[in-house]
Order: sequence, then structure tokens, then C-alpha cells
Amino acid sequence: MEIHGLANPALTIAIALAVGIVGQAVAVHARIPGIVVLLGLGVLLGPAVLGVLFPESLGEALNLLVGFAVAVILFEGGLNLNLSRLRRTQRPIRQLLTVGALVTALAATLCARLVMDWSWQVSALFGTLVIVTGPTVINPLLRRLRVERTVSTVLEAEGVLIDPIGAIIAVVALEAALGSAALGSVESLQESLGLLTGRLGFGLIAGLIGGYVLAWLLRRRNLVPEGMENVFTLSLVLALYQGSNALMAESGIAAVTIAGMVVGNKSSHVQEDLKEFKEQLTIMAIGMLFVILAADVRLESLQALGLRGVLLVVLLVVLVRPLNVLFGTWGTALTLRQRTFMAWMGPRGIVAAAIASLFAQKLRVMEIPGGDELRAMVFLVIAVTVTTAGLGGGILARLLGLQRPRNAGWVILGGNELAQELALLLRAGGRDVVLIDTNAHATMSAENRGLRVIFGNGLEERTLLRAEIDTRFGAIGLTGNEEVNLLFLQKARRLGGLRHTLCAISSAEGGVTPRMVRSEGGELLFGRTHDVSLWSERLRLKRARLGHFRLAREPGKQERETEVPDIVSNSQVLPLAISVGDVFNPVRRPLELHEGMELVLLIRKERDAEVVAELAEHGWQELQPDPKPETVNADADDSVNGAAAAQG
Repeated sequence: MEIHGLANPALTIAIALAVGIVGQAVAVHARIPGIVVLLGLGVLLGPAVLGVLFPESLGEALNLLVGFAVAVILFEGGLNLNLSRLRRTQRPIRQLLTVGALVTALAATLCARLVMDWSWQVSALFGTLVIVTGPTVINPLLRRLRVERTVSTVLEAEGVLIDPIGAIIAVVALEAALGSAALGSVESLQESLGLLTGRLGFGLIAGLIGGYVLAWLLRRRNLVPEGMENVFTLSLVLALYQGSNALMAESGIAAVTIAGMVVGNKSSHVQEDLKEFKEQLTIMAIGMLFVILAADVRLESLQALGLRGVLLVVLLVVLVRPLNVLFGTWGTALTLRQRTFMAWMGPRGIVAAAIASLFAQKLRVMEIPGGDELRAMVFLVIAVTVTTAGLGGGILARLLGLQRPRNAGWVILGGNELAQELALLLRAGGRDVVLIDTNAHATMSAENRGLRVIFGNGLEERTLLRAEIDTRFGAIGLTGNEEVNLLFLQKARRLGGLRHTLCAISSAEGGVTPRMVRSEGGELLFGRTHDVSLWSERLRLKRARLGHFRLAREPGKQERETEVPDIVSNSQVLPLAISVGDVFNPVRRPLELHEGMELVLLIRKERDAEVVAELAEHGWQELQPDPKPETVNADADDSVNGAAAAQG
């Protein structure tokens, strides 16, 4: 029953926004795919059940709202595509976008015709609708499942790039179907291909031009006033979307996707802020759209699908998607295990939902039957594919051995000279190390020494996810700001579930105390307080050196277990790392000393002789380590070229 006052567009949008955000927050805490929650809430609040949301009150504004939201979502997806990674896996991506898409369209059309007994027109529309996968669904899933990078790159690229391709194919198919209904003749394949090629080509050109112009503007400091960069970009993206559509219908989705890729791979001083802003907008848009579009689905349409609808979804999951991957990866270097996992991961998302709603509306206007059933079928496909990918993806990844290993090295917050020295030591022992910093000069210096760096705010969740915090052995807060170090420790433990978190503090009587660090489950880096900024400055000015020492004799009973910092009483020494064999670990707690153990110290050059003599008295012999070339890390491209980004 309709409640007076609720069926107005402003209230519908406001409720959808609120419910969408709350629903996604609940999904995060419950560790279930957000879209499943949003679809359920939309149907529940729609006119068919509680009568709180009335999408029909929006009228033609709904299509405008969907268009703007899809533009933001696809631009954000393009922003996060790393072209250097795409080049390494370009063949399977290219085949999935062409051969794979064709196989999906044909197989899904045939299945819909045989199972649902729809007309060839409606069946073909369904086949084109399910070409697209959902980047806003699959990307969070891949981060949570920690799937190996090759598979993640291919699936992420497919999800982002197939959306504009599939959407344009679907719209061309709709125009062909409407033309057939009106004129009594099917539009020629040649003309349909011409429309498809023209729209994709125009969108590509418009996206390249718009993307390069926008990237050029953002790279010029002060050209766009400080603080206006995000809204400036949003305005131009929406203008590009609608402008491209005005010049050639339905080309805007391709244009904004390509523009996002260009901007995302061109360094600028606002790159990270821009990505964060667009990610927040995407979360808001997805929540609102799924709730509104799901509220417009009638329960009777879902019930009318019956067992045939369930069978069609099963065929899409166990037959159509595997065929897509089989032909889309044929002859590539992907292994059978990788292809098997990809065959399971085909969740549909917001673009499929939006176009299905558009199709239902247009078919209703043209008095062509099947529009409501088509939309209900697409929403059922979205719900089932997202659920199966979310619930079964982790199990399958473990069985196939495709999850990235845990305990894979360290994440260090800080790119200063002290952090670099520690990172080089840990890496020399076989540990993978990634640094996080927002200082352009520090990140450039670290990258020049072959270290992997992520340019970003280490207290932000998205930055820690890029650092693969959930796969790490430990995290180290090593900036000159001890409050930031402690906050980083807390974030790392919460997001990554890490047991080894180390925090550097400058003074036991300062804002952060050793007791506060221990209360958060962390340990004191270097075993005692040290001034990070002072030691970084000493290293920068070459007023401190690294010293490698080995315990040449078995320690006595009284000194077998001791605080490593107490081995030397001189305050001009910083105990950096300790090792047994070839594996270095940061100094952080009492250790049981053994003959052969190696200790790495930072020594102030003015006190060099005193320190070496004092260590020799305790059985520590200085070594002359073999110099090792600092080669660039193979994963350095994943640093998003942070220093260059900040320098513009």
C-alpha cells in the first residue's frame, strides 16, 4: 500500500542514498558481497513489498541519474587500470574482450531461447546484456581473496573494459530489435557492426582526447586552483560523457572509460586524492543505483521465471562462462588452474542492471512483450553470480593454489633514509618489502635504490590494500611522527590481521609511550626509543654508517638473553637489524644470542672507534659485507610511480 508523501523523487533518491551506504557498511562487517545486500534491500523497500521506494516517481530523470552514475563508475574503473601490468597480459585480455564476448553473446542467446522460450529478439538482448562483468564487484572480491597478480590483472581489466563494449553491443542489439518490430525486417549484420564499430571508435577517440586534456590540466600546478581538482575532474568527466553521447549516441561510456585510463596512468600531484574521491563517489553511486533499480523489479516477474529461470542461471555459470574463458584464453600462457578459477569468476554488476532497466522501459513503450521478464532475469543473474563468486571464490582459489602466500615480507610506513636502509637489509635477506610515503623526494630516492614504493597515505585503507597488507608478515611504522606510526600499527593489525607490528617512537616521555605501543599489540622498533628524523638526517649527510658485526664466540650464561640495544651502551648507535643465517629481522625485543648471529648497526662516525672497541669486548667481530648491486625490483611498476606522480 502506498503511503502518502513517500512517492516523490527527492525522497526516493535520499532514501536510496542512505540505504545504499548503510547496506554496503553492513555487507563489509558481515563479509558478504555488498550487491546481494543492496538487491535484497531494494526489492524489500520497493512498491511490491513495503512501499517505501518508488522509482517510477523519478520518470525520465532515472535514466539521467543512471547515466551520470555509470559515467563516474567507469571513469573510476579506468583510473585504477595499470597499463604496464596490462601489457604483460594483453593477449588474454584482448581475446576475452573479443572472442570471449562473442562466445558469451551467442551461447547465452541460445540458452535463453531454448530454456525460456523467448523470441529471438528478446533472447539476443539477454545474450548481449550478460556479456558485461562487474568491475565494482570483482575488484573487491579479488582483493579479499588475495589471488595471484596475473589472474587479478586479467579479471580486473576484463571487468572494466568489457562494460563499455558490452553496453554498446547491447544498445545496438536493442535498436536492431526495435527496428525489426517496427519495420518488419531485421537490420543487416553489416549495419549493426558499423554502428558498433563507429560508437566504440568515436568513444575511443573522444576518451583519448578528453583524457589527455584533463591529465595535462591536472599536471600543471596551480592551473586548477588547489582544493578544486576533484570537482573540476568530475565536472569534465560528466561533460565528456554527455558530450560524446550527443555527438554519437551511446559512445560516452567508452569515452569516460578510456579517459580514466589515460588520467590514471599520467602522473600528477593530485592522482591519489583523485582516486580516493572517485572511489567514494563510486561507492555512493553503486549503493543508490542498485537500491533504486532493484526496487523497480516486480516480484511477480521474478516468480514468473520459475525453475526455468534458475536453470538458465545455472547454464550461464557452468557452461557459458567456462566457454567464454576457454575460447577467450585459447593459446595464451595462462595455466589450466588459472583458467578454471577465471571460469568461476563471472559476476555481473551495475552496468548490466542499468541497461536491463533501460531495455524493459523501451520494450514496454514499444509494446514488445518480455521486457519485465528480461530485467528480472538479469537481476537474478546478478544476484546468483555475485553470490557464487563471493562464497565459492576463496575455496576454489585455495584448492587451485592461486592465493598469494601469507607472511610475504614487510610493509614500512616511511620513505626516509632510515626506512630505506632497513628495507634494503630486509630485502637482502629474501623478504619482500614495500614502502609507503607521500613525500615526493623520499619516494623518488627509494625508487632509485630499487625499492618498491607506493605513493599514498599509509593510513588509508585503499593504500594498505594496494600494499597487500593482508599477505604480509609484518608492518613497521618508521616516520618521524610517532602518533602516525601508532595509527599505522592499529590500521595494519585491523586490516591485515598482522601479529608483527613495530612502531618507532622518539621519546618514552612523549605523546606515544612504549606502554601504549604494547597495549596495541605492537613492539618497540629498535628495542628502545630513537629519533627517526635525526638518524635519517645523519644518513643523508653521510655522518653515520652501517656496520655488520658477527658474534664470534658463544655468549656466557648471563648475557645469553639480553636486550640487543644493551649490547652497546653508547647512545650514538642504533641497532637496526639482526639475523641468523641469511634472514634479517628488525631489532625489536630480547633475543637469545648465539654464536654466528649477525647484528647490523648504524654508527655515528664521530664515535666509530669507540663502538667497534666496545663491541669487540663482548665478542662481536666486524664484517666487511660484499657489496651487492641495487637492482630495480621487478614489481616496481606497482608503485604507481609515486615520486614522478608528485613531481608532475
